[in-house]
Amino acid sequence: MRQILFAGAIGLFLTLIGTPLLIKLLARKGYGQFIRDDGPRTHGSKKGTPTMGGISFILATLIAYALAKVITGGEVSYSGLLVLFLMAGMGLVGFLDDYIKIVKQRSLGLRAKAKMAGQLIVGIAFAVLALQFADTRGQTPASTKLSFITDFGWSIGPVLFVVWALFMILAMSNGVNLTDGLDGLATGASVMVFGAYTFIGLWQFQESCANALELTNPNACFEVRDPLDLAVVASALMGACFGFLWWNTSPAKIFMGDTGSLALGGALAGLAICSRTELLLALLGGLFVLITLSVVIQVGSFRMTGKRVFRMAPLQHHFELKGWSEVLVVVRFWIIQGMCVIVGLGLFYAGWAADK
Repeated sequence: MRQILFAGAIGLFLTLIGTPLLIKLLARKGYGQFIRDDGPRTHGSKKGTPTMGGISFILATLIAYALAKVITGGEVSYSGLLVLFLMAGMGLVGFLDDYIKIVKQRSLGLRAKAKMAGQLIVGIAFAVLALQFADTRGQTPASTKLSFITDFGWSIGPVLFVVWALFMILAMSNGVNLTDGLDGLATGASVMVFGAYTFIGLWQFQESCANALELTNPNACFEVRDPLDLAVVASALMGACFGFLWWNTSPAKIFMGDTGSLALGGALAGLAICSRTELLLALLGGLFVLITLSVVIQVGSFRMTGKRVFRMAPLQHHFELKGWSEVLVVVRFWIIQGMCVIVGLGLFYAGWAADK
């Protein structure tokens, strides 16, 4: 428990004091956001706002995790390191994308093939490594079975698992990227999901099958390799994002950029895979799923019928064009995300209670 508290507090502190330093550095170098001409007109005032702010909470998360281990004397786990690797790796791909946008002053950074290649390399490395490093009980960080609250069904095998893991990583990283269109929207939504995974990791640790002899009902235990360390990682991410939100909320002093959005999406997918809650992530991160679906529907409808369902996609811009203020859209979308987290945690607990 102390590791979780220290990780969250340190992550929060580091981004609160570190982000304004990053803002000054980026502003001095002229690393400002490039605004697309086809976006909402109200976004024109955002041009030049420092971007690549994801650097702030990525570094804060890594430092917070390390310091929490040093202070408490806790052990580092393979599961925790793999999630941090996935976050940092995806963040690096996003950083290259952001950097090219800034240097070349265009709305597109890395070419689509190069960006996809980077994401695939990081994702495949994570998926392959996640099936290694078995503990004394034979548990690896990830499982080749699909999972909702726990593993279910037959094993899909290592090859299909890698494909499934890649789908999750790409879907979540791009989902967060699409959500990051309004000040604080993606950051605030991510704080809620990381908070949920902090609770899930702690609960799984208390009800771990590794402690089966101490449980009242061993049949209701969780087969997760390093649940406590996953909670530490989630807490560090929650605290770091919360501190970053102070500077990212409207009017934003800094944007996370692809550096941050790809990193957060990777971290969410990694936590879901390693905690064996893969399908539950679709509900816990319901806002990201909803916004991604709005883009899929918009593109599909236009290609098939020549008509658009929304005034603009992603979904948040549709409501902006309907006259909602940016703050109103963000707050209401946060409420939707909060309800998704509540329902998701309710199902998680109900599934455990039903087995118990």
